[in-house]
Amino acid sequence: MARIAGIDLPRNKNVEIALTYIHGIGRSTARKILRQAQVDFTRKTDQLTDAEVAKIREAIDQSDLKIEGDLRRDVSTNIKRLMDLGTYRGLRHRRSLPVRGQRTHTNARTRKGPRRQIGGRKK
Repeated sequence: MARIAGIDLPRNKNVEIALTYIHGIGRSTARKILRQAQVDFTRKTDQLTDAEVAKIREAIDQSDLKIEGDLRRDVSTNIKRLMDLGTYRGLRHRRSLPVRGQRTHTNARTRKGPRRQIGGRKK
C-alpha cells in the first residue's frame, strides 16, 4: 500500500485519482506531479513499485505545495484572522452562514444545519 504525506492511498484506483485523496492535490496537480515523477497516469496504485512511490514523494516535496496539515492550518488561521478583524466574511464564518453571497431565506441548509421548529407541532 502506498503511503504519501501520511495518507494511505486507495489500492485499486488509478494513481492520478488516488493522489487526489491528499488534501491540497487535485486532478491537474496530480498530473503535473506524475509527469515530473515519470509515472504513467493509468497505473493502479497497488502496481506501483517502491521506487516510483519515492519519486512521487520527491516530486511533491520539490513542487513546494502546501498539503495536508500545513494547508489546513493556513486555511484555519486565515479564517481566524478574518474573524478577529471583524470583516463581513469573518462575521459570516462566526455565525456559520454562507460566506460568498448565497441566499439564506431558502436553502443554505448545509451551512445552517437542520431546520429548527418554530412553536408547537400541529396535531
